[in-house]
Amino acid sequence: MVALLREDIETVFAKDPAAKSTLEVLFCYPGLHAIWMHRVAHFLWKRKLLFLGRLLSHINRFLTGVEIHPGAKIGRRLFIDHGMGIVIGETAEVGDDVLMYKGVVLGGTSLRKTKRHPTIGNCVVLGSDAIVLGAVTIGDHAKIGSGSVVVKTVPPGATVVGVPGRVVKEEGAEEPTFITLEHGKLPDPVVEAINGLTSKIATLEEKVHELEVALASNERRVEGGGEG
Repeated sequence: MVALLREDIETVFAKDPAAKSTLEVLFCYPGLHAIWMHRVAHFLWKRKLLFLGRLLSHINRFLTGVEIHPGAKIGRRLFIDHGMGIVIGETAEVGDDVLMYKGVVLGGTSLRKTKRHPTIGNCVVLGSDAIVLGAVTIGDHAKIGSGSVVVKTVPPGATVVGVPGRVVKEEGAEEPTFITLEHGKLPDPVVEAINGLTSKIATLEEKVHELEVALASNERRVEGGGEG
């Protein structure tokens, strides 16, 4: 248990350059507190102490702003950066080495008492306010851009942006650096589509102009032949 706590603290230092001291991490990182409280709540939930698990998760939400159902399965070295507004549903599963920013929602889309929340693979990055809905799978090393709404399974190594989420970049699952999600460099599928249409319109206008020139030339030749 002590080794696991030490690992969580080391994860904060590895993924947040703002962390300056162990004392600061212990007392000033609500995302870390949320993970630790969830582990206790999950322990109680698995032992059928359902009310105590739910009560502790409710206290967790009140203290940290992070709502994690005690039934959710959380892997090792999860780092919740800032954390406020995060919601993780009952049947959600989060893999190892996941980076999660504020406002992320792993929500359900069904009222059935079955698997109805997302499964997040290893080394996944979930940008601020990203929403993943339903029993979909986010593959290892995938990146979900800020504000995206994902309702379909995402392949390993892919980058997803937009509403609804679209895969804009596919990479191999063996990508070594998983914590980078430079939104300024992410492609915009809407802008790309508009640029594509603009290019096609310019090409069509050029062809129309060529046809108009050719037609005017033919008319001049016809008129010239008639006068002769």
